[in-house]
Amino acid sequence: MAGLLVGLGVVAVVATGCATNPVTGRPELVLVSAEREKELGRDEAHRVEREMGLLDDPALVAYVQAVGGRLAAQSPRRDVGYRFHVVDRAEPNAFALPGGYVYVTRGLLVFVNSEDELAGVIGHEIGHVAARHSVQQISRAAPLAVVTGISAAVTGVVSPGLGRAVGGAGAAASELILAPYNRDQEREADRVGQALAAAAGWDPAGLPAFLRTLGREEDLAAGGPRGGSFLDSHPATPERVAATADHARELTRAPAAPISPTRAAFLRRLEGLPVGTRAADGVFDGPRFLHPNLDFTVRFPDGWSTENNREQVAAVAPDQQAFMTLEVVAQGDDPLIGAKLVQQASRAPVLQTTERLTVGGLPAARTRLRGRTDAGEVTALLAWIAHEGRIYQIAGVTPLERSDAFGPVFERIMQSFRPLSKEERASIREDRLRLVAAEEGETLNALIARSGTRWSADMVGVANGLAPGDRLVRGQLVKVVLSEPYTAPAR
Repeated sequence: MAGLLVGLGVVAVVATGCATNPVTGRPELVLVSAEREKELGRDEAHRVEREMGLLDDPALVAYVQAVGGRLAAQSPRRDVGYRFHVVDRAEPNAFALPGGYVYVTRGLLVFVNSEDELAGVIGHEIGHVAARHSVQQISRAAPLAVVTGISAAVTGVVSPGLGRAVGGAGAAASELILAPYNRDQEREADRVGQALAAAAGWDPAGLPAFLRTLGREEDLAAGGPRGGSFLDSHPATPERVAATADHARELTRAPAAPISPTRAAFLRRLEGLPVGTRAADGVFDGPRFLHPNLDFTVRFPDGWSTENNREQVAAVAPDQQAFMTLEVVAQGDDPLIGAKLVQQASRAPVLQTTERLTVGGLPAARTRLRGRTDAGEVTALLAWIAHEGRIYQIAGVTPLERSDAFGPVFERIMQSFRPLSKEERASIREDRLRLVAAEEGETLNALIARSGTRWSADMVGVANGLAPGDRLVRGQLVKVVLSEPYTAPAR
């Protein structure tokens, strides 16, 4: 009987799931209502903000929102409220969530060279929303998942890598939702985005120009490790670049003034943009991790693989037989708060085995636990350190048979936690985008040498749409990256 009821529910959804696509004007079968789409987008938007973070630059964010708002006013789909944000991520990417949430990363803005290009990128993402591409993906994936409200990793509609970064999904239905847009959807979003840009007064040739730049950046990065990119889910094939360039010539640009009247005015909006790792999230100096905003440092062993994200620092031994994590688990000044949280979650007698101690001059508590996993018995060191109103948890885990080897290692890592020294704080630097004005007849290589940029000549050329041998004109602004001392906000 239960199976029959579920089946009838699906039939009911199918029977009422016909709608007219706002872009094509053709009827299509969708199993997600407009309200459900907004709900899915809202849930994932909260996750993006929490786990990926939004850029704390009000002026630049307001500018991106102004460009997006002007494009959205031309959208053929008006039943969603478009929202535009800048994600605080170094990877050059852009994505849209169901319900009108559109994002560009600060890493993408580094490679944009005109307002026309920015309008092309944002217009493309609006095109995905307007054509309900994410809803089409979900509807094709698993009707029961939609009916029962499975929403995990909807961001994966853009790219599997992004879906994993924001949270991932384990269910088979969710794996289907992670599929990237297909080629037809990408072409449609290109056409819609370029049409929106032209109707709003921008040059629709901005999109193919930006795709060429990111194609060059991909080629330059091909020899080394890199994060996800716009082109991972929006591939810039030569055919696609040519198609968008041809389509741009077919469109008529409306006589509307840009928000930034010149390229120089546009570039000045990017002045000071953080590039790469944010010092505000903590930085690694070899095996030592330093966090200027939270005022602490901790040292991991040489040779361990380390990783830092907004919520946790992690390190793994070379033989993969031990790992350690560091994170804030509570607010307060008593380290036993951390032990109590673990006891409540595990129902293990943690408090009975916890001892108080001092680490780096700070109040701390420590316990050792044993447990069983699918891989066998493990032992764990758990320590909690109270520092400036936060409780930090350090957890080290290794197989039981390796505890004698790694126990002392975990102890040394824990004992290395302490507040930053004045010298350590002063040593922390951050890369930021700066503009250098060219001198008459100066070559790009000469400007690079004069600026002291950390970028290679090839990267400066790619980021500015220039070739290394190009001659510059007096006053021409060139984007470079400079390493600068980081100043933590007042505490």
